[in-house]
Amino acid sequence: MAPPILKLDDIFLSFGGTPLLAGAALQVEPGDKICLVGRNGSGKSTLLKIAAGIVEAQSGEVFRHPSSTVRYLEQAPDFAGFKTVQAYAEAGLGPGDDPYRVSYLLSHLGLTGEEDPKNLSGGEARRAALARVLAPEPDILLLDEPTNHLDLPTIEWLEGELQKSRSALVLISHDRRFLEKVSTATVWLDRGMSRRLDRGFAHFEAWRDQVLEAEELEQHKLGKAIEREEHWLRYGVTARRKRNMRRLGELQTMRSQHRGHKGPQGTVQAAVSDAQESGKLVIEAEKITKTFDDRQIVAPFSIRVHRGDCIGLVGPNGAGKTTILKMLTGQLSPDSGTVKLGTNLEIATLDQKREDLNLEDTLAHYLTDGRGENLLVNGEQRHVTGYMKEFLFQPEQARTPIRNLSGGERARLMLARILARPTNLLILDEPTNDLDLETLDLLQEIVVGFPGTVILVSHDRDFLDRTVTSTIAPAVPDAPDGRWIEYAGGYSDMLAQRKGAMEERKKIEKAAEKPKAEAAASVADASKGKGKLSYKQKFALETLPKEMAKAEAEIARREEKMADPDLFSKDTATFNRLAAEMEKLRDSLTKMEEEWLELEMLREELQG
Repeated sequence: MAPPILKLDDIFLSFGGTPLLAGAALQVEPGDKICLVGRNGSGKSTLLKIAAGIVEAQSGEVFRHPSSTVRYLEQAPDFAGFKTVQAYAEAGLGPGDDPYRVSYLLSHLGLTGEEDPKNLSGGEARRAALARVLAPEPDILLLDEPTNHLDLPTIEWLEGELQKSRSALVLISHDRRFLEKVSTATVWLDRGMSRRLDRGFAHFEAWRDQVLEAEELEQHKLGKAIEREEHWLRYGVTARRKRNMRRLGELQTMRSQHRGHKGPQGTVQAAVSDAQESGKLVIEAEKITKTFDDRQIVAPFSIRVHRGDCIGLVGPNGAGKTTILKMLTGQLSPDSGTVKLGTNLEIATLDQKREDLNLEDTLAHYLTDGRGENLLVNGEQRHVTGYMKEFLFQPEQARTPIRNLSGGERARLMLARILARPTNLLILDEPTNDLDLETLDLLQEIVVGFPGTVILVSHDRDFLDRTVTSTIAPAVPDAPDGRWIEYAGGYSDMLAQRKGAMEERKKIEKAAEKPKAEAAASVADASKGKGKLSYKQKFALETLPKEMAKAEAEIARREEKMADPDLFSKDTATFNRLAAEMEKLRDSLTKMEEEWLELEMLREELQG
């Protein structure tokens, strides 16, 4: 086993009250890929900052190998003194580091390097910070929520970069799929202590449950032992006094251990408030379009959303996901086409920018809209502090300003407010950002069990696979051109359908290559001086219009069947089969039109 290049041992840190870290440890060896997991507020980011030397522990041992280089991904990068993003990223390079790495990383992260740091969005700032820490290829890489604000293509690219990186890695993330693909070891921070599993995140949750079950059993045994000792003291035969005093001391110790045991933090207990049932048809969009600055964001797009649907929107940043979401909910008018909203809609929205939050509000004021100490949940008056406890907020936090909350706590607060209001249409724009894994589980249960309709935008592949019934994605994944397609199922289902469609298209193209080459050769022969069309070419000119008309009729017949609003929900297999057949027919029609046009031009040329 190689000696550690970073070691934290028996780390203690307290900000008053219950210690944040009490005996936490972290050991990093060359090549480690460690994910650091735990509830929001458990001290993950603080432990990472101690490892980076940004925060000093009150006690404990911190060792960093003198020759090892360390890079830490900042949550709020400092761009002071840098005129461009390129200059900021290059400042992270050490002597002998390859400056080309900066350009390579910025390009893959969607930045040119010429951007002015003063004008960067939060997501762009995070990308610039990623380029700065990845470029030097350090010995130790410390990443705190590296996937926040990244789109799916970039997340998948980052996965590949980290998997092949020689740097030892410690990362914090809420993205399950990302953790599963990158990590080879897991450190669980819980109640100030750390436990290590030398396996990746895929094995963590089963192991965690075993640990908690064993702990619960141990506490149960301790309780029974205390009962036995108390019974002996009351009713046992009196032995020597010294022996009695010893057992009394042992009993006091056991009682102290039992009372002082700090169980795992509770889980959020919540459900969506009931609302009047919406109409069966929730949203009907017909050929809606949107263009910004001469760029078509949404080409003619149609969809019917029925009560009970859960629809996910995916795609690169800037592709138009939020634009579609706003058009479907009436917040933004389409350039053309129509959007009709159903009846009895009660809409609740979780915005990715958390714009609904006034940072000067207290938690109680935000949850009650400033209407005293109570709020109405499912028709029942609830005191705000009691409701807050269901979302793991302490009563003393009721008067705390929102600006003092972490990102995860703010997301949880917005969730608490949304769930208190009657709703039958949930609009969730990047709902998983900053949520810990347990709160993500709750959100997943809420979405899956919600009796109304859900439309959500997310880059969390695992969350999409567990929740949505259909996925809307760009027709061209790498270079969105405004065309969007709805696929049945979650993210993985969408990828499988895309792959199947691509393979089918390749077969069609391959089969069409031979006759197309033959037609081209015939045209070339005729143009060399035969002076007239061949029999085969004349026959094609006569028959192709009929074949094209037949193909158009077949396409129209399938379009008519697919126009049935209930077909997709009632018979998904038939819907997908018709869509695939229509794609084949359109490809065939295009090839026939091209062949007919070439022959018609040749005929005109030969005749005059």
